Amino acid sequence: MKTDAHILIVDDDKEIRDLLQEFFQKHGMRVSAARDDDEMQAELRRAPVDLIILDVMLPGKSGLDICRDLRTHSKIPIIMLTAVTETIDRVVGLEMGADDYVPKPFDPRELLARTRAVLRRPSTNGGGHRPVPQIYKFAGWTLDSARRRLLRPDEVRVELTTAEFNLLQTLVRSGQRVLSRDQLVELSNQNGDYSYDRSVDILVSRLRRKMEDDPRSPKLILTVRGGGYQFVPEVAAE
Repeated sequence: MKTDAHILIVDDDKEIRDLLQEFFQKHGMRVSAARDDDEMQAELRRAPVDLIILDVMLPGKSGLDICRDLRTHSKIPIIMLTAVTETIDRVVGLEMGADDYVPKPFDPRELLARTRAVLRRPSTNGGGHRPVPQIYKFAGWTLDSARRRLLRPDEVRVELTTAEFNLLQTLVRSGQRVLSRDQLVELSNQNGDYSYDRSVDILVSRLRRKMEDDPRSPKLILTVRGGGYQFVPEVAAE
């Protein structure tokens, strides 16, 4: 992770922009700020950016639309700021290519921790303008998001249901972060395949049977007591 990372904050609330700018600068990061898409584009033309903190609710073009447009030509990491009750915004944002989300109101220390975690991810290449990664490799396995298929280390395809694939993709993209069952339901359940946290346990059990050498002693997807699940392997994105 770059210790002097350049963070761009896009939020129409001046108090939030000023608060985060001061807070991140105190922790050794370079910070720019914008209140809408036009100002954000001007900042992006001015200097390379390592990560964008993007509010969903903006005047003019929404944060979701901005995220979608950015992902057509750039892989700059994006953390979305969403209203705490707007679950659909979080799901749609992640489907459009956001790397993480933080609900409002938030603790700046949590946002800083999330920012550092995203910057540490292998797929992060701040300021780059390459296609969004679609292939993820881990422990010999290959997850192809575009073709929606999973290949074993011996390159044999493993058949997954839609719900299994969506859950695995969410775990692979988590950057080894522990995700609660509620978070996994929100982030991977865009098709409405399951609606309660017990369903996550069932899907994880099915994934383990298909992927683990010993499902009773998993090495890829760990259960974190009181926390949820953690995807353990290092992930390389292409």
